Amino acid sequence: MKKVYYLILLIATFFSCKNDTKTNGKLNVVTTTTMITDLVKNIGGDAINVQGLMGSGVDPHLYKASEGDVSKLTNADVIFFNGLHLEGKLDDVFEKMEGLGITTVALAEKIHKNGLIGSENFASNYDPHVWFNIEYFKEFTKQVTNTLSEQDPKNKALYEANEKAYLSKLDKLEEDIKGTVNALPEEKRILVTAHDAFNYFGRAYGFKVVGLQGLSTVTEAGVQDVQKLASFIIDHKVKAIFVESSVPKRTIEALQKAVKSKDYEVIIGGTLYSDALGNAGTPEGTYLGMYRYNIKTIVKALL
Repeated sequence: MKKVYYLILLIATFFSCKNDTKTNGKLNVVTTTTMITDLVKNIGGDAINVQGLMGSGVDPHLYKASEGDVSKLTNADVIFFNGLHLEGKLDDVFEKMEGLGITTVALAEKIHKNGLIGSENFASNYDPHVWFNIEYFKEFTKQVTNTLSEQDPKNKALYEANEKAYLSKLDKLEEDIKGTVNALPEEKRILVTAHDAFNYFGRAYGFKVVGLQGLSTVTEAGVQDVQKLASFIIDHKVKAIFVESSVPKRTIEALQKAVKSKDYEVIIGGTLYSDALGNAGTPEGTYLGMYRYNIKTIVKALL
């Protein structure tokens, strides 16, 4: 309770000092995950100021707001976040921001519920990792464009032009991914990772996805989870398993050892980007580059 009271007090303090003048006459936009930050920068370009709360390798499931984050949020004109309880420890903060009149947009929560994958592990009851379905990321793109256009009408034409260009790139990405996946026989399309971040990817491209920690990284996998998945790997003759950049690799290394103890060899096929992009300035530091890197890594290791 003390932490909640302190956070509310901190928000109230920053909000009382909020500067209503846009920086350089531009919208101040705050984003959470690196995927959303990259998207908003592509649509907003130089017409907006963007500040992302999370960096490369940051796990949004575990992320807590700092005093600096609260300052950024209270001085934002627009806040874009994933929602569906992905940033679970920030939910109270977003609710408070909305209550203070700041435009907050939970992008994933605007996707039609019939298209979401159910989950009892999240307060939303849905798997929040929707960005791995490129069609849903296109919906994110349209939402961002509409929101920026509503908040900054004078730059609407720019936002819409950027949207058109980015949607074209997403179409090309989708085409390329399908071509790469088709090189992998269906019986080899079993993706074993640290946690279940890839279910939307799996449904889109015919992969059976098994995560050691389930959908969230809040609770670590136990010995029984490791042994059960080790048996699954052996039974299905899985060739490779994968580390995730935002999850400690010790869990997958423990799984590899468990498999080896049962006289079967499985390799670690590489590191995938799941809940965060790669380093800024690298191809993997963009959504498009991350997706291409992931699929090439998966197919190469499983072939």
